Amino acid sequence: MKLDDSVRALVQGVVAAPQSFDPEGWMALVAAAPTPEMVASLRALKAELAEAFDDGLGRSPAPASRLEALRAELNRRGVTGFIVPRADEHQNEYTPRCAQRLRWITGFSGSAGAAVVRLDKAAVFVDGRYTLQAAAEVDANLFETRHLVDEPPSEWIARNFKKGERLAYDPWLHGSDEVATLLKACETAGASLVAVDDDPIDAVWRERAPSPISRVRVHAEHLTGKTSAAKLGEIGKILRDKACAATVLSNCDSVAWLLNIRGEDLPSTPFTLAYATVFADERVDLFIDARKLTSEVRAHFPKCVTVRPYADVGRAMEELGKSGGTVMIDQALTPAAIADRLQKGGAKLNRDGDPVLLPKAQKNEVEIQGARDAHVRDAAAMAGFLFWLSQRAPTGELDELTASAELLATRRRDQRFRDESFEAISGAGPNGAIVHYRSSPKTNRKLENPSIYLIDSGGQYEDGTTDVTRTVAIGTPTPEQRERFTRVLKGHIAIATARFPVGTTGSQLDALARLPLWEVGLDYDHGTGHGVGSYLSVHEGPQRISKVPNRIALKPGMIVSNEPGYYKANAYGIRIETLVVVTAQPKKPGEERDMLGFETLTLVPIDTTLVEPRLLSESERAYLNAYHARVRTVVTPLVEADVGAWLAKVTAPI
Repeated sequence: MKLDDSVRALVQGVVAAPQSFDPEGWMALVAAAPTPEMVASLRALKAELAEAFDDGLGRSPAPASRLEALRAELNRRGVTGFIVPRADEHQNEYTPRCAQRLRWITGFSGSAGAAVVRLDKAAVFVDGRYTLQAAAEVDANLFETRHLVDEPPSEWIARNFKKGERLAYDPWLHGSDEVATLLKACETAGASLVAVDDDPIDAVWRERAPSPISRVRVHAEHLTGKTSAAKLGEIGKILRDKACAATVLSNCDSVAWLLNIRGEDLPSTPFTLAYATVFADERVDLFIDARKLTSEVRAHFPKCVTVRPYADVGRAMEELGKSGGTVMIDQALTPAAIADRLQKGGAKLNRDGDPVLLPKAQKNEVEIQGARDAHVRDAAAMAGFLFWLSQRAPTGELDELTASAELLATRRRDQRFRDESFEAISGAGPNGAIVHYRSSPKTNRKLENPSIYLIDSGGQYEDGTTDVTRTVAIGTPTPEQRERFTRVLKGHIAIATARFPVGTTGSQLDALARLPLWEVGLDYDHGTGHGVGSYLSVHEGPQRISKVPNRIALKPGMIVSNEPGYYKANAYGIRIETLVVVTAQPKKPGEERDMLGFETLTLVPIDTTLVEPRLLSESERAYLNAYHARVRTVVTPLVEADVGAWLAKVTAPI
């Protein structure tokens, strides 16, 4: 089928069945596009269809009608309110369309949030990253907006519910610790917390999409560096050492890592929707829709893996509980429905967490080398894009959607590219001040001259996951922009060059990135760094660099982002992000402790026209020049001559 026929057929299908619209289904069409202009057209068409059809959530009634329908359903069930989390049944960051309940009821499309709907009032809760976005997406006549951290749902519930009222929740969408917090809030108010057997939003969401069914793929050992059997041996030992009979894995990335499989059920993350019970004797029950499994995948599984229907997981938990053994769960991530069924059956719960998280976070040498290789190729794509941007942006004719489409087309030339690791944040001028901004036909801005443009993007390659943010000056930046960019850069360099004792956590390092901003009364409302997977999630725990206390020590092999920023509302945004891997450091004379540091993986030039050299120390200046020399040396052989000439210019020493 020709490309234009494919587009026509897809559009006709959406008109006939709006719930069938799948934004990720455009990937194949984009891959077939012969020119960047065609890519831009497809992305614009996708955005228009997404907006027209509620971004794939179906041709739904207006927000007020949705809220009215939900309240009628709650009234029918005899409850006063219902809490709507952002989560799906696996606590995935990127959720399938059928699980985007918060977005359906509120209009909010961010990756973190919640809502509480009473029969007489409603509130939506978002953190500092999404304050501006929520203001633009949520009808203030329907929902009051509250800060997710400073005034969480539990506090709102305690103040707004009364004695005798009943708050309902879906136990498949909340972890046990979250349910405990909700229960305490209800007790404070004199209200009752009631678990529902089926989600009331699902009952009124008439055009809700079906659960995705995509093929599962084997992720080969030359990419993973370790067989599934070896990984099962590690997890089995952890369980035996803790006297646990089994653990239940609800995190899709944990299941994917453990069994060396990848899937296509979710946008931007190569997961398949599945649960797994891992026993201390290294047997595995895998709960998955069997239609996703090919004969190749079944042959790949160790003989100890038993495939069971996805819908059987609830009943299987009660069966497991009857064994009377101890089962390890993650009380923050394991659905309360699973924990409740285990306890109902008679199991004892060990709440130490998902035993896969830490081994998965500590990449082996094969995975680290894969990350290095993927970042080199990604750097070549980014260099080509930034060169193109330098030629086109000064005209003032480019817009956000066209720019991000060009970047996607550039990355797609790599045969090992599989997907974006998230939809690019392409923010021009004031849109760059929205931390997790998402461009659409309504918000799409021109890259004006002069202005600042922020592009945060990444790729999923079969050998690694990338995530990079660069802030680019179009025309001549103002003195204020240069000063604030340089302070962000100073914080970025402080993290990149940090040496710290074994046992240090990311929260102990966070202030290093913020100090140059704090000196002049500035800050930013997001974490300084998040973990990154190995062709898995671009946001991976348990490690992070953040103000929020974190007891997980940084260990060799962990990949984290280094991304301080500054955002001036309604004006511009600045963020500098590279990925780094934790490495053991050789001991220097006189040192008494084993030390760790970071190796920078990302090799993309930093815009020196935004740098104010007088604010840099000699060591900071030396770091920036050395980084750019490395970028120039590694990337130049991989790009065309004109890109190489541009690269030599923009990486020249300052």
